[in-house]
Amino acid sequence: MTNSQNILIRGVNWLGDAIMTLPALHRLREAKPKAKLTLLTDEKLSGLWESSRHYDEILTFKKGESPYAIGKRLKNYSYDTALILPNSFRSALECWHGNIPQRIGYAGNWRNFLLTDAIEPRTESIPMQKRVKIDIEYRLINQLEPQTFPANAHHIHQYLHLVKQIGASNTPIAPKLLPKHGATSYDSPRQPRPYIGMIPGAEYGPAKCWPVENFIETASRLINRHQVHVLLLGGLNDVKTADIITSNLPTDHTTNLTGKTSLSELVSVLSNCDVILCNDSGPMHVASAAGTPVVVPFGSTSPDLTGPGVPNDANWQHQLLRTDAGCSPCFLRECPIDLRCLKSITPDEVVSAIERVLTL
Repeated sequence: MTNSQNILIRGVNWLGDAIMTLPALHRLREAKPKAKLTLLTDEKLSGLWESSRHYDEILTFKKGESPYAIGKRLKNYSYDTALILPNSFRSALECWHGNIPQRIGYAGNWRNFLLTDAIEPRTESIPMQKRVKIDIEYRLINQLEPQTFPANAHHIHQYLHLVKQIGASNTPIAPKLLPKHGATSYDSPRQPRPYIGMIPGAEYGPAKCWPVENFIETASRLINRHQVHVLLLGGLNDVKTADIITSNLPTDHTTNLTGKTSLSELVSVLSNCDVILCNDSGPMHVASAAGTPVVVPFGSTSPDLTGPGVPNDANWQHQLLRTDAGCSPCFLRECPIDLRCLKSITPDEVVSAIERVLTL
């Protein structure tokens, strides 16, 4: 395993997960400085890596492209090892069709026969099991505490455990985006400091989203107290929400770039903000990896498992706000009751958290 020099890394399909693979990639490069590392990724994430030093080459595939077609392309590159980061059957099938001699990935999902090295799950890993409504109601009626998890359950350890199989260290470090030397940055509108980014959406679903009215109230207070400039960001699905927020704020303190930036431009904009207020989302991880502190209300998900950065980091600047609702985390896309987890986190708490970051 340790002699692999032409390594294909089958990337994950979600933006936040992609950032959580960065510690593993750092350790892999550290262990194999002369190896050629190629990323195979969905084209929707290509902008994250186009100005990055993490890989020597990027290959993309389109939505709907078959595993056979992808594998046929892979045959042209003579990879000796495939490190398959997703747990899906499809990702293993692509590399199997590519005739890559060594194929390493987690066992399960009916794909063991497609792998040469089917790695058993870590004993410390904790699946994000979705709660059913009766369980949610039981926990609330009995006033149970929100569930917490140990630091070694964080998802970055999943990817570190895989690179360990080809000789890399599995010691965690914080995810960090490494732009290429000379890479150009997106020239976002120049505004007075403090410069506060706000991202009110989350691709996974509305159960992750702090109420819109709370974003408005928080922004209004920060403008009144500190004369901040608020920069609204997000994807096309967030445009309507961002327009509502923008319409309730003074125009001279607000810039709305929602749906107007590419992924590579978003990375640059996030890196230029003083602090980001967002939900548990892909841009949360991107901002953290770009070096910008984030303030995040957590409700349906757990910062222990998918929070930004790495647990117990001595350089921690983020403010992760936990709910006191006993049904958290439920890991659902939509709340089956009243979203009390996120509603319990108030604008007062968020404003205070942002002020703490601004004084660091």
